[in-house]
Formats: sequence, C-alpha cells, structure tokens
Amino acid sequence: MKKLKKLLIILAVTVLLLLTFSMTAFAATGDVATAIEQTWVAAKAQVQKVVDNVVFPVVDMILAVLFFVKIGTAYFDYRKGGQFEFTAPCILFACLIFTLTAPLYIWTII
Repeated sequence: MKKLKKLLIILAVTVLLLLTFSMTAFAATGDVATAIEQTWVAAKAQVQKVVDNVVFPVVDMILAVLFFVKIGTAYFDYRKGGQFEFTAPCILFACLIFTLTAPLYIWTII
C-alpha cells in the first residue's frame, strides 16, 4: 500500500511539472506543422544558448577525463603486457574533437 501511494505521488508530481513547464502550441487553422515551427523559432535561441554553454562543455569534460584515464590505463597495460592498445583512446579522441567543434556547425544542420 505504501509503494502504491508513493508511486501515485511521484506520478502526480511528474504530471504537475509536465503541465507547468510545457509550452502550448495552438494551430489556429488546423496547420499543426506551422504551429510547431513557430514554437521552435520562439524557443530556438534559448535552446542554443543552453546547449552551447552547458551541454557541450559538460560532454567535453567527461570525454576529456575518460580520454586521459584511458590513456593511463593503456600505458599501464603496455607496461604489463608490452602491447599498446590504440583503439579506445583513438575513439575517445575523435569523439572529443567532434564535440569540441560541434557548436560551430551543429545549428546549421538542425
């Protein structure tokens, strides 16, 4: 019974937050595509600012830490086994370069 009550409270809070933070898009003439495009145009600047200033730096930091940790573990594996594994560090480096340069061109694609 307690689990059901807790689940209902979580569901109610989630629905309230969803209703509070959602943006309504009305299609006056029945053209839903135009209403969605207008909503995107209105929110585009805010979304771009948050993604450029928050999301990409966080992803870059995580990838940089993972890259250096993987370089360290690959070095220790090299010292132990005599063979350096390049695959994982190269993939992480490529992803890091991609996310570092993504803000320059991602908005022209979207």
